[in-house]
Amino acid sequence: MPVVETNMTQKDLLEVEPPFIPQGAFAMVRRLDLPPGDPGIAPHRHSGPVFGFMLEGEMLFELEGEAPYPIKAGEAFWEPGGDVIHYTISNLLADSWSRLVVVMLCAPGVAMITFVDDEELAAKESARIPRQRA
Repeated sequence: MPVVETNMTQKDLLEVEPPFIPQGAFAMVRRLDLPPGDPGIAPHRHSGPVFGFMLEGEMLFELEGEAPYPIKAGEAFWEPGGDVIHYTISNLLADSWSRLVVVMLCAPGVAMITFVDDEELAAKESARIPRQRA
């Protein structure tokens, strides 16, 4: 095979070892577009790990056990899925869209997104970590 010269560069953005990948998992790649100021979807869980990259804008991201934090364009993130609640994915910009790409490893026969009911949210409210202000 001939060698092709390139000016390609690379930069590692995220390296993690997920706690589990569901047996028989399949991958799904999805682009999410959050309108200006959009609060995102209600608290939920994912059936498997999720890896993401912010294409543009800025979002607020909150997982169970972590303080909410902003993710800006060019940054990568991940969440373990399974029993971990994903509380917040909202657009922090009031005047611009925020766009991201996620790769989700879905457990077979389980919805990729399962919403958390009000009873569980109320039971876990005292364990939520407040957002740290800069």
